[in-house]
Amino acid sequence: MSSSAPQDTGHRLWSVDEHLADVLATVRPLEPIELQLLDAQGCVLVEDVTVPVALPPFDNSSMDGYAVRTADVQGASEEFPAVLTVVGDVAAGSGELPTVGPGEAARIMTGAPLPPGAEAVVPVEWTDGGTGGGAASGMIPASAAPEGAGGEVRVHRPAEARAHVRSRGSDVQAGDLALVAGTVLGPPQIALLAAIGRGTVRVRPRPRVVVLSTGSELVQPGEALASGTIYDSNSFALAAAARDAGAIAYRVGAVADDADTLRATIEDQLIRADLLVTTGGVSVGAYDVVKEALSSVGSGDAAAEDVAGGGIDFRKLAMQPGKPQGFGTIGPDHTPLLALPGNPVSSYVSFELFVRPAIRALMGLPESEVGRPSVRAVLKADKALGSPAGRRQFLRGKYDAASGTVSPVGGSGSHLIAALAHADSLMVVPEDVTSVEPGSELEVVLLG
Repeated sequence: MSSSAPQDTGHRLWSVDEHLADVLATVRPLEPIELQLLDAQGCVLVEDVTVPVALPPFDNSSMDGYAVRTADVQGASEEFPAVLTVVGDVAAGSGELPTVGPGEAARIMTGAPLPPGAEAVVPVEWTDGGTGGGAASGMIPASAAPEGAGGEVRVHRPAEARAHVRSRGSDVQAGDLALVAGTVLGPPQIALLAAIGRGTVRVRPRPRVVVLSTGSELVQPGEALASGTIYDSNSFALAAAARDAGAIAYRVGAVADDADTLRATIEDQLIRADLLVTTGGVSVGAYDVVKEALSSVGSGDAAAEDVAGGGIDFRKLAMQPGKPQGFGTIGPDHTPLLALPGNPVSSYVSFELFVRPAIRALMGLPESEVGRPSVRAVLKADKALGSPAGRRQFLRGKYDAASGTVSPVGGSGSHLIAALAHADSLMVVPEDVTSVEPGSELEVVLLG
């Protein structure tokens, strides 16, 4: 936004695409920092990571069993087992290793290094386990039978060279590219970084998103409802949605319909916010407090000027639900602020279309990956879906990937929270379409 003071640009209708483009043009990725591995979960890598050491770093056993020379077990069978002298134990983490010579074997545990002279591993189930009896079902614990490291073992099957051996570098080789910049670090990526010895990694941090809902009628869940009050669901929904998008969310809860109180609350929250999200108070009513609080910036109001620092535009968008929207920057650091409508479905749809992409952009993801994926699906319904001319409508739907169909869930009202809870997608009806017949194909935004 280039404006230095809030504006009401409601004299024209903005398209969804125009508004999103303005949001993304203003949001800049957060500066990279070095984080410990677990603290980096969910963050976006800002550098290529190469492998310093091969994985695994040595030949090791994939089974509990015996390390052997293949010639010594060639032709072995139940009737004529190969009888080998056990020269010692090789456990995971072993340092000095016994050498396996002709006619010898070493007890070996999963993950333990293959000892010198050995060419293969025979699973313990292919042996008598050193007991002199029939086929073993498992290794005798070293603590229970320390003498199991010596004596003899009977092997009942032959083994080919490298059988049950994980070769050095079979996962990755030193110098290989482990992860590329732009990767979102999930559990498997954290595991790989730890496996190659990285204790820290350079990433863009997860954005800190502060969510405020406005309205003197709002009561916190768990409290008693008085006449004319409702429970505050928006701040919970949006904080949860922010977390789902990859952010660290702070839910402030409901702020009363008082412009001074809201300005003070926003000012208090700026210190921990990379993005501020408000819900409610952006329309044209007498108590639309967000609009009132931020529209006084530039009018000589000192308190408002302290909170300001950029500019907020209030707009009407050619969409349903979610027509009234506000967006801009605020405070000395020009922190982005998105002001969403107060109706629950309008608020949630607006979040998915505008706030989620802003969060993902702050994380440093490319524009192609900031929004939800969409597919084309065939409408499965009892009757046609109506849509207002000139508005892009977003209707709750249930998507069936197997059949490639989508069915409406609930009506089009912007207050229908129960229907939203049972939907997994949004059906998109374009601005120039006023009716969608069953069997028609339409765009579906996947929310799961």
